[in-house]
Amino acid sequence: MPQFTCLTPLGEVTLTQEDDAIVALDWGRGRDQTPTPLLREAIGQLQDYFDGTRTAFTLPLAPHGSAFQSRVWQALRDIPHGEVRSYGDLARHLGTAARAIGQANGANPIPILIPCHRVVAAGGAKNSVFSAGGALGGYSGGEGPETKRFLLTLEARLVRAAPGAPPQAELFPPKSSLAGPSQP
Repeated sequence: MPQFTCLTPLGEVTLTQEDDAIVALDWGRGRDQTPTPLLREAIGQLQDYFDGTRTAFTLPLAPHGSAFQSRVWQALRDIPHGEVRSYGDLARHLGTAARAIGQANGANPIPILIPCHRVVAAGGAKNSVFSAGGALGGYSGGEGPETKRFLLTLEARLVRAAPGAPPQAELFPPKSSLAGPSQP
């Protein structure tokens, strides 16, 4: 199966392709580097996401899992960019237990592209938006909860950005505000 690695703000991630679809996103550098057109497109979309210019992925995905896991992963893809849901919210929506949602979330083979980071513990969401002091819940990718917090913060920043302004704009104030008070 072809693989291709790219550097992100979270470190290296490797995408894996099977047939004409992405089947995995793994943390770290992949053994084989075979840049297919689909893997190049996927890396381009990931870079756009981290640059704050992409809110949805338009890639063919084919995660391997059970029928139940597939239902959960589709529900994750339905959560809008910049919003979160609790494990309980998804459990009620799918008619199952919150623990089962957590297990399917943890088995997601294509994190970020299938946004399992948008599911938080009870009390972690306020009006479908991540509450900074709220409970994150688990995350098995990258550095765990720190990675999840980074992804949620990145998406929230994009939602708060002024129309047309990149989300990074709030990290870099205009030079005039750095000069301090004006002198007469």
